[in-house]
Amino acid sequence: MRIRSIEELRKLIEREKRRLSSYKYRIYVVSASCTHPEVTQGLLETLEASLEDIYIKDEVLVSPTGCLGVCSRGPIIRVEPGDYVYVHMTPEKARRVVYEHIIKGRPLKEYLDDNVTLFLRKQTRLVLRNVGKMNPERIEDYFAKNGYLALAKALTEMTPRQVIEEIKRSELVGRSGSAFPTGLKWEIVADMKDYPKYVIANLSEGDPGVFSNRALAEGDPHAIIEGMIIAGYAVGANKGFLYVRSDYKLALKRLRIAIEQARRYGLLGERILNSDFSFDIELISGVHEFIAGEETALISLIEGKRASPRRRPPYPATQGLWGKPTLVNNVETLANIPLIILKGAKWFAQFGIKGSKGTKVFSLVGHVKIPGLVEVPLGTKLYDIIYEIGGGIPNGHKLKYVQVGGPSGEIIPGDKLDLPIDHKLMGSGGIVVFDDRTCIVDIVKFLIEFFMEESCGYCIPCRVGLVRIYEILDRITRGQGSLKDLELLEKLCTVLRKACLCGLGRSAPIPVISTLRFFKDEYLMHIEKGICPAGKCPINKSVNER
Repeated sequence: MRIRSIEELRKLIEREKRRLSSYKYRIYVVSASCTHPEVTQGLLETLEASLEDIYIKDEVLVSPTGCLGVCSRGPIIRVEPGDYVYVHMTPEKARRVVYEHIIKGRPLKEYLDDNVTLFLRKQTRLVLRNVGKMNPERIEDYFAKNGYLALAKALTEMTPRQVIEEIKRSELVGRSGSAFPTGLKWEIVADMKDYPKYVIANLSEGDPGVFSNRALAEGDPHAIIEGMIIAGYAVGANKGFLYVRSDYKLALKRLRIAIEQARRYGLLGERILNSDFSFDIELISGVHEFIAGEETALISLIEGKRASPRRRPPYPATQGLWGKPTLVNNVETLANIPLIILKGAKWFAQFGIKGSKGTKVFSLVGHVKIPGLVEVPLGTKLYDIIYEIGGGIPNGHKLKYVQVGGPSGEIIPGDKLDLPIDHKLMGSGGIVVFDDRTCIVDIVKFLIEFFMEESCGYCIPCRVGLVRIYEILDRITRGQGSLKDLELLEKLCTVLRKACLCGLGRSAPIPVISTLRFFKDEYLMHIEKGICPAGKCPINKSVNER
């Protein structure tokens, strides 16, 4: 069925809302990369069979859904109304949920986890608004969440310039780490008179431990697609490319399904909603390379070349894909767009703090009781994320330091957790918590090794400089370092920050710089005393041996 007007879309939306509300209960089974497909299928079949046995299958919806962000508690079943999240589910437990909760109306407290309840309740989910609450493989479920109504509003009530001005007023910035003002980037592309223009959605997500973009694509693929279409309308592009790393197989599957469904309803293709605007999306995947997250490297990859960064200027907004004006946005950035258009920039800007508006999805991992996906307003303090949402440090250990923003993010001491996370600190959205059993020098060496292996090798400061930094850190961990090595580390980091071609090389030294500022004493213990306080390094002596 091709939707030809906003009125037809509204009727579809109301129809789907009525359909969902007609069920007495809605049971969602988490089906994501963090769950085994056979386990998910087994739970779905068990629930459906149990409901059929007691002749109430038509009264209860059973559906797969996306990741709720608490993978460590899976398999998970979520029951509406009431938002009950049952953890560590098995077919036997699923049957009990049917007979006790669904039939008798008595939720099973022994299958609930208070920590998970608090973990979810204390978040502000805008980007992840639909994840865990709909079937991501049914566009009709997205309609029931007012899906594509923002697109219809943009096409029928707003000019492209008005769309851009609304995004600028929202103060949304890029969510991939660059934090460049989204509206300004759109405006630059829109002002270019060179055609054709392109939109690229980036889902390369190469940082270790970061999986928020994957969860978004698996749980709410249409939010990304709707954001892309609105972006295309605003900047004057008729073609979009959605890049996904090839090992994100479920995300690729669901995005492919979503694109075909959008085409079937006429929301992609020629004359969308009977307007003069046409737009289509091509889904592209490639072997995972960390460097593909850099926008010019991604452009090279889409052009069929090696993923290598390009010198800037010119910037992609003026001369990008095949030399044409190109808008490159992260998928999380794009998922915010429908909300801003539908509810307004003023509504969006109520979340966050001055200069950092909206929310950010973080992957909270490491030594924390409840690791997972956390979406909070920008400006939220690190303490609140780690202790109020994540539950604190397990097994009686103390927090030593936190790395914020991915592997190239700042490493912050445990006594500075009152720091609010703003757009400068958020990076790619990783928060890694380390307890008192870890060695700061060993961790930094691991991070530099990661960057050394992921470097494209194009520019000498990155290709050679990272190796030299790694060699110095390795010497220190072996008890062979000197005070001059610390001076050399600082000089090398300065060179990389200034001379590298792309963001990978320029940001790679940040963990070294921040730890030399906050944890220099631990470096000195390795060098001057031959001691690794945590006993982790292959050094001559350690505290554990004394």
